Amino acid sequence: MPRVKLFEHSAKRIMCKRLSLPYTGIAITSQTDVDSAVKTLASDKKYVVKVDQGVKKRFKKGLVTLDINHNQVKTALENLKNKNFNYFLIEEFVAHNADAEKYLCLEREREGITASVSTAGGVDIEDNAGAIKKYLLDSAGCEAVAEQIGLDVETIAKLKQIFDDCYFSFLEINPLIVLNNRPYFLDLAAQVDSAGQFFANHAWNETDIVEDNKKTPQENAVAVLKKNSQASFSLSVINPDGAIFLLLSGGGGSLVVADEIYNLGYADKLANYGEYSGNPNEEETYFYTKQVLSLLKNSKSDKKNIIIGGGVANFTDVRITFRGIIRALDEDKDMLNKLGVKIFVRRGGPGQTEGLKMMKKFLEKNNLCGAVHGSELPLQEIVKLATKK
Repeated sequence: MPRVKLFEHSAKRIMCKRLSLPYTGIAITSQTDVDSAVKTLASDKKYVVKVDQGVKKRFKKGLVTLDINHNQVKTALENLKNKNFNYFLIEEFVAHNADAEKYLCLEREREGITASVSTAGGVDIEDNAGAIKKYLLDSAGCEAVAEQIGLDVETIAKLKQIFDDCYFSFLEINPLIVLNNRPYFLDLAAQVDSAGQFFANHAWNETDIVEDNKKTPQENAVAVLKKNSQASFSLSVINPDGAIFLLLSGGGGSLVVADEIYNLGYADKLANYGEYSGNPNEEETYFYTKQVLSLLKNSKSDKKNIIIGGGVANFTDVRITFRGIIRALDEDKDMLNKLGVKIFVRRGGPGQTEGLKMMKKFLEKNNLCGAVHGSELPLQEIVKLATKK
């Protein structure tokens, strides 16, 4: 089964819990109330802020900020967000000498669990590859690793047991610091067997798995939104330079619209696919719409249109979701007009009459209206209107 990356926060939480060690790291996403999070930090301690998105060589890429006080944390987070990342980690800074940094990597191989160890750990570990020693973690191997790291054999045996019980495939701790016989995992990267979730006894689940870094910033942003909401959101980029952009509600309606685009011969023009459903609030719908508009702005297509569609909702309030969509459209109305974008709407459900009236008024006022219809119009017909030359 494929290996998948865990968030550093998730992996450290697993490790520390099973080793009975305290862990106070704070996971931050682009949806987190940063001001509230910062208020929980102690004024007499120093902190580390880093990207937590499975990125290698973070320190050398400028994605780690060390030894800052609580008043500097928010600025550090904002700087990292500006580099198009969505997941971050705040931890207490552990003061230490550079020569105390060690390297430990556990990996599942054919012959069993192996450990690679070096007393010359840290960001330059690759320059000291010759100092790395490798052991099979049998009894003798555990003793050898314990001696080099400066921990007792029982702790190394526990690490091996955690690795096995939680279906880890790869665990790299660099640097590892040992103070008063206690390990500090200053930087940790972990991968698990994707098929092991059920057998890992709830140690981790899909929310602990890092999203594919090959996704666009917009796709990753929606993934964060999904994890922080009771509603449902999805976004997939089909063609970055597409001409037809979708803001769809409900999985069934989304499929109907996408199928009709394909049936009419415009599959190569489809920019994105996805949906919002489950009664999202205004702010969530606003945020989702902003991601789609960001894709539209970046597209190199000469002609671009938006379809705001969906079936007849059971409980998603059309008024509330349309308020969020309109807010987002209003912020980008100048860009939409400059590009000659027209917006085609077909939606039904609770609050339909007020929502459609509100949407039509906004679109007509800003010269963006292609067509606005309720459930009286078959869903396929809005696609025909939007693709009509």
